[in-house]
Amino acid sequence: MKAAVFVEPGRIVLDEKPIPEVGPLDALLRVTTTTICGTDIHILKGEYPVAKGLTIGHEPVGVIEKLGAAVQGYREGQRVIAGAITPSGHSAACLCGYHSQDGGFNKSGFKAMGGWRFGNTIDGCQAEYVLVPDAMANLCPVPDELTDEQVLMCPDIMSTGFSGAESGRIRIGDVVAVFAQGPIGLCATAGAKLSGATTVIAVDGIAGRLEMARKCGADIVLNYKEVDPVEEIVRLTDGRGVDAAIEALGTQGTFESCLRVLRPGGTLSSLGVYSGDLRIPLGAFAAGLGDHKIVTTLCPGGKERMRRLISVIQSGRLDLRPMVTHRYRLDDIEAAYELFANQRDGVLKVAITP
Repeated sequence: MKAAVFVEPGRIVLDEKPIPEVGPLDALLRVTTTTICGTDIHILKGEYPVAKGLTIGHEPVGVIEKLGAAVQGYREGQRVIAGAITPSGHSAACLCGYHSQDGGFNKSGFKAMGGWRFGNTIDGCQAEYVLVPDAMANLCPVPDELTDEQVLMCPDIMSTGFSGAESGRIRIGDVVAVFAQGPIGLCATAGAKLSGATTVIAVDGIAGRLEMARKCGADIVLNYKEVDPVEEIVRLTDGRGVDAAIEALGTQGTFESCLRVLRPGGTLSSLGVYSGDLRIPLGAFAAGLGDHKIVTTLCPGGKERMRRLISVIQSGRLDLRPMVTHRYRLDDIEAAYELFANQRDGVLKVAITP
């Protein structure tokens, strides 16, 4: 089969690999649509280490090609998705309710992100086929009336963005600021609105993304190239600050800005993938006495999470198809990476079809 393979920092190339063997609890998916994630760009740049020769990608939509002997409740030929996070369902982390952290301990401590296996610790889905482990915990059927592109954001982007709102404990009547309106930030904006926030403030520096943020539920959009977003948010809230600030980029600047706009007792919900150490500014942190909460979240996965997200799409409450701005064949995935890594031509998400 054809697969997008990590060779070395700066090089992900299309290559050929054997079609995976199917174990008793596995399912082999024939991938019909997938996409490129910002995390894949961290891998490409060498900012997040993975093994050479690994197939990249963690957002699959596909058809069950073959089922393991012990898998029940599914059929070959069925359209499904699997989350970017594929928990086993029976680890200590899973049984504590933290399916994303389905890892364990090693000499350096807890192995964070253990539930993220596709394109991280096992071969991913930017390929013609992908092996889904623990299939009964992870496969979610796709209703016939929904297209691949309607559910393409569910495995990661939608789940991650919504989790930013959920971890922020957003309530009816809350004021929420979302810093950065890339795909995850846009889904965080949508999640905040669906969670009951009555004022959602979206911050970005690209006009097209701010326009998309309005479609996703933002009440106010701020272009940081035109105004100081911290000063403007403080003014808009009459000096009160926001109940929750969601960081969706992974930079020191956006992290600090989130902290500076929080009301006392507010929550900073961090979704960004950071490639360096973070500093907490003393003043914004109120010397540790501001009753602030800083929470981090890894994309929730598993079949029940996917079912809930698909139900949001199926209900018509959110349409994320406009986020797919470019389409490529798997044969042209190197060109797709070049486009996405350099954020050219107004790209938000790229649909990849084998």
